Amino acid sequence: MQLMIVQQGEKRELEAIAKGIVRHRKAIIAFFVIAALVCAPLIPLVYVNYKVTDYLPAEAQSTIALEILSEQFDQAVPNARVMVTDVGITEALEYKQKIMQIDGVSDILWLDDIIDVRVPLASSDTSIVESYYKNNSALFEFSFEKGREKEITVKLQDLVGTSGAVSGDGPKMSSIQFGAFSEVLGAFLFLIPAIIILITLSTRAWLEPLLFFAAIGVSIVINMGTNLIFGSVSFITNSISPILQLAVSLDYSIFLLHSFDRQRVSAPSVEVAMQRAIKESFSTVTASASTTLFGFLALLFMAFLIGPDLGLNLAKGIAISFVCSLTFLPALALCACRLIDRTHHRPLLPSFANINRFLRHVAIPSLVIVALVAAPAFLGQQRTNFLYESDVATGTSRVFRENARINAIFGQSDIMVLLVPRGDIAREVALTAAIENLPHVTTVTAYTKSVSATIPIEAVPDSILKQFYGPDYARIIIATDAGGEGDVAFNTVKQIHALAEEFYNDQIQSAIGSQGVNAEQTVSLAVDDIKTYIAGSVASLSDIHDFVKTDNVVVNLIAVLAIFIVLMLTFRSLFLPLILVLTIECAIWINLSIPYFVGSQINFIGYLVICTVQLGATVDYAILLTSTYLRLRKEKQPKQAIHEALGMSFKSILVSAATLSVAGFAVYATSSTHAVADIGMLLGRGAIISLLLVVCFLPGALVVFDKAIAKTTWRPGFISSQAKGAPEHHVVPEPHVVSEPHVAPKFDEYDLKGVSKCI
Repeated sequence: MQLMIVQQGEKRELEAIAKGIVRHRKAIIAFFVIAALVCAPLIPLVYVNYKVTDYLPAEAQSTIALEILSEQFDQAVPNARVMVTDVGITEALEYKQKIMQIDGVSDILWLDDIIDVRVPLASSDTSIVESYYKNNSALFEFSFEKGREKEITVKLQDLVGTSGAVSGDGPKMSSIQFGAFSEVLGAFLFLIPAIIILITLSTRAWLEPLLFFAAIGVSIVINMGTNLIFGSVSFITNSISPILQLAVSLDYSIFLLHSFDRQRVSAPSVEVAMQRAIKESFSTVTASASTTLFGFLALLFMAFLIGPDLGLNLAKGIAISFVCSLTFLPALALCACRLIDRTHHRPLLPSFANINRFLRHVAIPSLVIVALVAAPAFLGQQRTNFLYESDVATGTSRVFRENARINAIFGQSDIMVLLVPRGDIAREVALTAAIENLPHVTTVTAYTKSVSATIPIEAVPDSILKQFYGPDYARIIIATDAGGEGDVAFNTVKQIHALAEEFYNDQIQSAIGSQGVNAEQTVSLAVDDIKTYIAGSVASLSDIHDFVKTDNVVVNLIAVLAIFIVLMLTFRSLFLPLILVLTIECAIWINLSIPYFVGSQINFIGYLVICTVQLGATVDYAILLTSTYLRLRKEKQPKQAIHEALGMSFKSILVSAATLSVAGFAVYATSSTHAVADIGMLLGRGAIISLLLVVCFLPGALVVFDKAIAKTTWRPGFISSQAKGAPEHHVVPEPHVVSEPHVAPKFDEYDLKGVSKCI
C-alpha cells in the first residue's frame, strides 16, 4: 500500500514537472540559448594539455623525479633533437648558436660539451663522436619550454629547412596541436551529414534532425565551456568528448520526439501530447543515461589520471544532454510544431516488423558461436599488446618522417635523467661504469666523466657544477637505443633503477643479498626507501605501464558492477542482468581480442576507455529489446514475444548503433594521433559487434532462459506456457500508414515504451 502511494506521488511529481516544462517553454529556450552563448567564448580559454605523462599520479617515481629536477636543477630533461646535414664542425657550432638564440630553447647539448672539438676527432672516442656528429651531419639535443611547442618547432623547422630534421617529444606535441582543431572539425564535417541521413531515415519530418542537433549542439557547447572549472583538459578528452557526447546521447532526443509523435495521435492538443511524451520517455531516457553515466564514472577510479579527466568530462556531458533532452528539446519542439507538420514525409525505412523471420534462423547458431568464442576472446583481449606513447603522431606527419631520418643516421636515442644522492663520488664513479655496461645504453654523461672525479668540486665553476649537482642530488644523463617504449625499453629503465638502488639503498642491497632478488625485481622491494629516481619520457611510460595493469582490472569491475546494479533495479531481476551484461561483455572481448589475433597493437587508453564506453553506450540496445520482450511476454509465448519485440525495436537499435559506429570511424579516419585514432576504431567496430550480438545472440538467450528469467524476476507477469496465445510463428503484418494534414502519423511502437513500464 505504501509502495503504491509512493509511486503515485512520483507520478504526480513527474506530471507537474512535465506541465512546468510545457508552460514555461519560452523561458527554457531562452535559458539554454543564453547558457550556450555564455559558454561558447569560454571554450578557447580552457587549457588543453598535450602531454599525457602529466597525468601520472603524484606517487609515480617519474613524477617525483620531475619535481626534484625542477626544484634542484635549472636544466630540464632534453625533449627535442635537431639534425643539420652537410656541415663541418665550424658550421655545426654556428647552428648551435642559432638554436640557442631561439626563445624557449634551453640546455642545448652537442659534441663540444663533452669533448674538445678543436683537436682532431680521430683522436677521440668514436662512439661519443658519432652520437653527435656522423656523415657530415650534426645532432643537437635540447629542451623545449612547456606550452610553446608549436612556436618553437616552427622556428626550428624554418632554421634547418627541408634538408634538416626536427623530432622529439616537444615537436610531437606541436604536431598534435597543429592538427587537433582541424581533426575535430573534420570529424564533425564527416559525422554530421552522416547522422542527418540516419536520423532522417528514422523520422517522419525533415525538420526533426535539425531539432536533434540544436539540442545536442547546445549541450556540447555548455559542456565544453564549463570545462573551465577544471582548469585544463587532456587533448584526448578535448578531441573525442564532443563526438562521443553527440553519438551516445542522441538517443535521448530520438526517444522523446518519437514518443511525442505517437502521443499526438490521441492527445487533444500538442501541449498535452508533449506532457505525456515527457512522462512516458522519462524513465526510458533515465535508464539509458544511467548506464552510460556509470560506465563513464568508472573511469574516475583509474590511478592514471587521464581516466578521471575523460570520465568526468563525459559524465558531465551526459548529465547536460539528459537535462537538455527532457527540457530544452520539448520546449523547442512545441515552438516548432507547425514547421514539423509542414515538413512531414513518409517513412524512408521499412518497418522491420518481420525481421525475425530472418534472425530466428541465426539465433541458435549465435548461441553456439558465442559459447565457443567467449573464452578465447576473453583470453585474447588480456594478451593484447599495448602502445603507451599516447601523444605520438602517425606516419603521415612531418615530425614522424623526420624522426625516422634522424634514426637512420644516428640511431634511436632516448634520454633519461637518473637522480642519485649527492656526496659520494666513489659510488657515482662505480655506478656510472656499471650503467655503461648495460645493454642498450649508448652514452652516460655525469660529473665524474665530463669533468673528473679527481678534480675537487670547489675548483669547478658554478656554471658547470650546476649541470650535474643540486643541493641534495647528483644528475646523470643516460641515452639509450632501446626504443621509446616496449618490453626492452621498460626493462632497461628497471635495470638502471635497480643498479642505482643497489649502490645507494643499503636496505635493498641487503635484501638482494639475503633473498637473491634479481635486478628487475629490486624496484618493488622497498618503495618507501627509494632514494634514486629516473625522469624522462621512457621512465614515465614505464610508470604508466605499471599503473595500467591495476587500472584495467579496477575500472572494468566497477563499470560491470555499477551497470549490473542499474539493470537489476530497472528490470527487478537477478538473472536478466547477467544475460544483458554478458551479451555486451562478449562483444567487448571480441572487439579487444581482434588486435591480438591479427598481431597488431592498440593504445592502452583506447583499451581502457572502450571497456567502459562500449559497455555503457551499447547496453542500451539490450535494454530496449529486453524491455519490449518483457512487456509482450505478459501476453504472448516466448517465440512470438521475441518475434514482435525485434520488429518493434530493431529500427531504433540499428539507427543508434549506426550513429555510434559512424562517430567512431569518423574519429579514426580524421585523427593523426594513435591514442585518439585507436579509440575511434575500437568504438566504431565495437558498436557493430554489439549490434550483432544484441539482435542475433540476445533473442535466443531470452527464449532459451525464459523460465529462469521468470523465476528470478519480481512479478514478471509472464503468460504461462499452457495459456492460449498467439501462434508461435505468426507473421506481423506490415503497418499501413495514412498521412493526415498537420498531424504526425503514428509511429511503429519500437521506441522503448517497455523500459518505461519496467522501471
